[in-house]
Amino acid sequence: MGDRGTSNHSEVTDFILVGFRVCPELRILLFLLFLLVYAMVLLGNVGMIAIILIDPRLNTPMYFFLGNLSFIDLFYSSVIAPKAMTNFWSESKSISFGGCVTQLFLFALFIVTEGFLLAVMAYDRFIAICNPLLYSVQMSARLCTQLVAGSYFCGCISSVLQTSMTFTLSFCASRAIDHFYCDDRPLQRISCSDLYIHKMVSFFLCTITILPTVIVIIVSYMYIVSTVLKIHSTEGRKKAFSTCSSHLGVVSVLYGAVIFMYFIPDRFPELSKVASLCYTLVTPMLNPLIYSLRNKDVKEAVKKNLGEKIFLLNSILTGI
Repeated sequence: MGDRGTSNHSEVTDFILVGFRVCPELRILLFLLFLLVYAMVLLGNVGMIAIILIDPRLNTPMYFFLGNLSFIDLFYSSVIAPKAMTNFWSESKSISFGGCVTQLFLFALFIVTEGFLLAVMAYDRFIAICNPLLYSVQMSARLCTQLVAGSYFCGCISSVLQTSMTFTLSFCASRAIDHFYCDDRPLQRISCSDLYIHKMVSFFLCTITILPTVIVIIVSYMYIVSTVLKIHSTEGRKKAFSTCSSHLGVVSVLYGAVIFMYFIPDRFPELSKVASLCYTLVTPMLNPLIYSLRNKDVKEAVKKNLGEKIFLLNSILTGI
């Protein structure tokens, strides 16, 4: 690690992303796994955004939020995956100081924004199920836009604070970050600074971004479950639970991994990497699959638009 205090962040020109400590044979397997998952992230989220934009039947608040969720998933996985895959084949595995700052900033921006957006989606489901007659009035286009803009604003503020605080730390002689992307905790491990205040501020930031969203989600679903249990129609109850269980599944995976990563003591770097995979690649891959496969409207929109494209293609080929 070198002598503490001998160098600080202003003298660091680049870092080394250690990544996964595996043998060369497993490195190839991991690269192929990353490539497959990232390809599914791209295909699923771009497809979801496209179908929401194309089909006018999906011009509702729920799909407006879902389209933004796909946009966020697409971009924050793209902040991480390409560089991680490149480093499987790179000897140096280096990332520039500016690149590290940018990666942490964008990742923090999108992950925090996603947390607030999931809370907004829970509130949307609460209004739709518990107060359906006033849904179109309460969830107006203006309010939906404000809620999404507010989510991005909170993500931006949190990201600016987290990134500026992290890169005012002094770093030791070692530039090796024991992770596959630039994150706050791995950077703390190579810091020469007194981390007490930094850790307290980081914990405070995590708490004020995670706790309010978790409370909104839990309270919303408490009311939702109570209302759904009062529905006499089995079909209506099944449809409501189907929509909500999809959202809860996404929330559970994301928040479970984030809580393990940022609230559990930092004693298991390799497990932290696995937890990071859950919200950098696995959740962005699962979101479009969960929301499309368990959503009748999306499936019908996909079938309709695919059917039109196939019919058009057949007409062109027949004309030729």
